[in-house]
Amino acid sequence: MPFAIRMRQVGGPEVMSWEEVEVGDPAPTEARVRHAAVGLNYIDIYHRTGLYPLPLPSGLGLEAAGVVEAVGSAVTDLRPGDRVAYAGGPVGAYSQVRCLPADRLLKLPAAIDFRTAAAMMLQGLTSAYLLRRTCRVEAGDAVLIHAAAGGVGLIACQWAKALGATVIGTVSNDAKAALATAHGCDHVIHYTREDFARRVREITGGAGVRVVYDGVGKDTFAGSLDSLQTCGMLVSFGNASGPVPPFDPLLLSQKGSLFLTRPTLMHYTAKRADLVALGSELFDVVGAGKVRIEVNQTYPLADVASAHRDLEARKHTGSTVLLP
Repeated sequence: MPFAIRMRQVGGPEVMSWEEVEVGDPAPTEARVRHAAVGLNYIDIYHRTGLYPLPLPSGLGLEAAGVVEAVGSAVTDLRPGDRVAYAGGPVGAYSQVRCLPADRLLKLPAAIDFRTAAAMMLQGLTSAYLLRRTCRVEAGDAVLIHAAAGGVGLIACQWAKALGATVIGTVSNDAKAALATAHGCDHVIHYTREDFARRVREITGGAGVRVVYDGVGKDTFAGSLDSLQTCGMLVSFGNASGPVPPFDPLLLSQKGSLFLTRPTLMHYTAKRADLVALGSELFDVVGAGKVRIEVNQTYPLADVASAHRDLEARKHTGSTVLLP
């Protein structure tokens, strides 16, 4: 029988266990996939800790890549042997084999290997909807991307640069600054020793940026608002430092009629056509070499607890892949 990570209560990395599971045959609209690589993302920690509650007991993980083993009777566009990848749910990617809805799967181009696919799907599709849907970045825009050396950050910085934007990124140390610079950042701000909002104003001649992409949350929220130009948009898409505390919406008016949105990939890809379109844009920029996917850490899937500890300690750069 195959193995998978399961959890029966929320808490630290120790709540995850490596267990035998029974998978069975796919339902009519499902496919059974044998994973070759599984992606690690900060949202997995939100699920594990209960910040984003899941019904328990539960699996974990939202993205993976592998090979179709079997398809349900109603599935017509996939067949056994197809190379596929997915992101965004349902949870359960921390597994060797699983069944999941076939309409959530995207066929992989031949040029993209499994580890790259597992590393890029959630972070890449996130970058796709942030840059091309939530606030469509255009040539000449100034943008601020927090955690520029992280998984989403490295992809988003490269992509924004390819679109012709002036890219400003925040990082926590010199090594991450070098990495961000090598992946599209025109200006890098060390947020641990600089007031990033003040530096943004200096860089933009006092104007501020058109959009801030903020996956950090509590620690950067106020400064992100202060970095925006009049009628700019703060896209708050994560809570790595904790959730943003309540605030008076009048603040948005006082700081320049700002826009604030809290989007999720799940909503932007709920329709199959939207998922396919975003996936196509992602595959195109990766295939063209405009965006390089950096798999900088790998762990055995059975040792995912170590991967979670290192991710929470901000020891990771780029993307991390778990190997079943």
